[in-house]
Amino acid sequence: MRYFRERPEHDERPFFAYLPFQAPHWPLQAPAELIANYRGRYDAGPDALREARLAAVKRLGLCPPDVEAHPVVADGEPEWSDMTDEERAISARSMEVYAAMVERMDQNIGRVIDYLEETGELDNTVVIFMSDNGAEGAIVEAMPILGGLIAAQIEQHCDHSLDNLGAPNTFIWYGPRWAQAATAPSRLYKAFTTEGGIRVVGFVTWPGFARQAQVGTAFATVMDIAPTLLELAGITHPGTEYRGRAVEPMRGGSLLPYLSGDAETVHDEVTDTGWELFGRRAIRQGDWKALYLPQPYGPGAWQLYNLSTDPGEINDLAASHPDKLAELLVLWDRYVEDTGVILDPVSLFGVDPQSLG
Repeated sequence: MRYFRERPEHDERPFFAYLPFQAPHWPLQAPAELIANYRGRYDAGPDALREARLAAVKRLGLCPPDVEAHPVVADGEPEWSDMTDEERAISARSMEVYAAMVERMDQNIGRVIDYLEETGELDNTVVIFMSDNGAEGAIVEAMPILGGLIAAQIEQHCDHSLDNLGAPNTFIWYGPRWAQAATAPSRLYKAFTTEGGIRVVGFVTWPGFARQAQVGTAFATVMDIAPTLLELAGITHPGTEYRGRAVEPMRGGSLLPYLSGDAETVHDEVTDTGWELFGRRAIRQGDWKALYLPQPYGPGAWQLYNLSTDPGEINDLAASHPDKLAELLVLWDRYVEDTGVILDPVSLFGVDPQSLG
């Protein structure tokens, strides 16, 4: 199988390829031979894995060595020591399946890179890899909208015996404790506007970039990808009108000055970025971030963090820096107006966002 149609010899036309993977999203499923590669790897449990990974990211310079990691939010799951042998075995096997899914995804990304190299296109191709959100810790299937129906179908049609986990007739996920082994030192995981839900790994590679093979820490978002590609292609965005039709102006900024080594940041200190999901909100400007989490995951009030000194979002500065919080909330109101955020999910979905885990 080829991911690109064979290109005629000497074809100089530019190409764009987009390859989205379902892996490693739930349900966790993978070939048995790959799952076997990880047998026993996670038997010590998620807390031990979190400690080992956190030590590794410190050693590799991916976070400050003195970082204070946000405590694990168990979300109702028992401690590893309180689980039965069978429960621990099933939980560890779920993580083994997850690892196998990541390996299979990695293999297929490698096939794309190999093909680009074989065709002589690799050094002339900008390759971008990214995730869309933090680790999948929430049991989304338990949401009140369809949770009961989904659970009933899983019970009726799936075989979740230990040796069958990861097979096509299983429908499993690994839960919030394993997720926070991946997102540490950040707070929480997917579906939250905390750093654990929105801070993700990304790679951008091309021999023409001065920062090739460097670890970058500049803040950027997925909205910066389109402006980057347009600048690389020498194309100007049409602005607010295209072929007689009104279009939305481009959001985000080009990564090219940063990747080329001409700038130390992607966004200046006055650029603001907002997030909202399930009533969970955040607005960031520079290193300052205002965060709103409904109970039980937060106080149901705006909190304030300085991410340069507190990447784990542990020390709420709202009381000591009320003026800074007020500045950010003005930006939040503008973000709501500009993007059409609906602040009352109950009226939209008929669901209380505090019940969504």
